[in-house]
Amino acid sequence: MSFRIIIIDDDAVACEFLQEALRRADYDVEAYTSAQDALKADLSCYDLVISDIRMPDMDGLQLLRQIHQQWPALPVILMTAFGSLESTMEALQLGAWDYISKPFSPDAIRNMVKKVLGMRELQRHRSQGKPTTKEEPRFIGSSATMVEFYKQLVRVADAWASVLIEGESGTGKELTARSLHQLSSRRDKPFVVVHCGAIPDNLLESELFGYEKGAFTGADHSHTGLLESAEGGTIFLDEITEMSTALQGKLLRFMQNGEVRHLGGHGVRQIQVRVVAAANRNIDEETAQERFRADLLYRFVVRLHMPPLREHKEDLPQLMESLLKKMGYPTVRISDEAMECLMAYNWPGNVRELENVLQQTLLLSPFLIILPEHLPERMRFKTNAKGASLTPLEGAERNQILQALKTTEWNQSRAAALLGIDRKTLRTKIQRYGFVREDAS
Repeated sequence: MSFRIIIIDDDAVACEFLQEALRRADYDVEAYTSAQDALKADLSCYDLVISDIRMPDMDGLQLLRQIHQQWPALPVILMTAFGSLESTMEALQLGAWDYISKPFSPDAIRNMVKKVLGMRELQRHRSQGKPTTKEEPRFIGSSATMVEFYKQLVRVADAWASVLIEGESGTGKELTARSLHQLSSRRDKPFVVVHCGAIPDNLLESELFGYEKGAFTGADHSHTGLLESAEGGTIFLDEITEMSTALQGKLLRFMQNGEVRHLGGHGVRQIQVRVVAAANRNIDEETAQERFRADLLYRFVVRLHMPPLREHKEDLPQLMESLLKKMGYPTVRISDEAMECLMAYNWPGNVRELENVLQQTLLLSPFLIILPEHLPERMRFKTNAKGASLTPLEGAERNQILQALKTTEWNQSRAAALLGIDRKTLRTKIQRYGFVREDAS
């Protein structure tokens, strides 16, 4: 695709200089020595305007105002030999995409044009790629780790058994809970989400169980609790470890007999609700420290573990493609070098961190391809167990070797065969990267 650029400068020599510099980069360039003459053309046919500020009859700032009125999406670069903070601020406030001071080199203007056109293309592709309908969230990934997780999900989805979902922050515990509900015969019944960590404990009890008028100060009417609201369906208690042990006891009684009593009330109502909860703390440690009731833990018949992203990094390309589409950037691509950096990173924040990184990167990257320099600094290098810096390629190799060792249960002969190297080379790399078998005593 050849971009069309229009140059406006009352200095004919400057016009020729710019035309020559930009045509060498394969741009289609036309030039005018008068802003008023340029405005007689159909500027909607152009991708970029480059204009001097100081010109007779109509200066660059006046031209910029008029372009924004008639062609608001057309980017404008302003240039001047009399640069000042005031003129720069005014140009940018009026909507100029960039500003360059004369004199400048051919490379400088080519780089600026490339950046501005790249940003415009990114915006154009984003607007074209906005999804017309909101898609239901779904799991992405076809690695062996995720396939095994899907199997567990399907096995327990249609049971009434209570489920505790464990895993690090950002792994998708709420998505798991929603999937359990959608895959069950209760999919047409309510799915109620309760964020236990966001509600003070005294309010959480009244929200869960409901209350009668006059039960406490401010209770001027009766209120149906969230447990009753979820009748016949699923209630999802996120961050259940934030719940006080006293309230855990009341939840335990409900899970034992299905009875709900409003605060301030005397009647008891029997309801059937599937309880699904999530914990991002280590539930066994919380129980050992008596911050989580052991008898409540035992009421959860099924414990599902959400795999962290570092355990299925082979799903990264699929995940990024899906996230870019969701964000409205379906045509943006990741370079091989940037992908190596992403594969080498450990992802402590999991999929939530991945989405955040892509959002940052899209704001900072002016092009339709993401390069390593567009990524956050922490992702450009990785360190081995001894603290030495690894290149992205070495980081990717380290991850591949570790995955092979886990797949073969640390059988070095099989891992070497899987990697296509000999055992001696594998032992050298194990030592270099400081690998220690996780279940070794």
